[in-house]
Amino acid sequence: MRAQAAAACPCGRPELARCCGPYLADFDGCPAPDAEALMRSRYSAFVLEDAGYLLATWHASTRPRELTFEAGLKWLGLEVRDARQQDADHAEVEFVARSRLAGRGQRLHERSRFVREGGRWYYLDGNLK
Repeated sequence: MRAQAAAACPCGRPELARCCGPYLADFDGCPAPDAEALMRSRYSAFVLEDAGYLLATWHASTRPRELTFEAGLKWLGLEVRDARQQDADHAEVEFVARSRLAGRGQRLHERSRFVREGGRWYYLDGNLK
């Protein structure tokens, strides 16, 4: 009997358990090591509708009070186009996230800014392209 295949990570990598899963499961004990890993885990959190993780990883200066998810939105994939660390505590990640709502395809193309405080990366904001 063949072993059951491991679940793919929503961010597009082969295994959730070896990619975004540890960050999503243990925010306090397992912070994302860099801005790209945080961005990937945030995409996965959007797919899994994990508002708690998204809010916890959003910088306090730009964090919304609450987060809701659009009913019927289906995330289709993530492409990381660029990831740059500008200095020890600032980074940018450019990505395209594809989704579908009511049968219509959509693309979110953003250059996101991240900041590291207290050894932990946070999403600050982003510019849509």
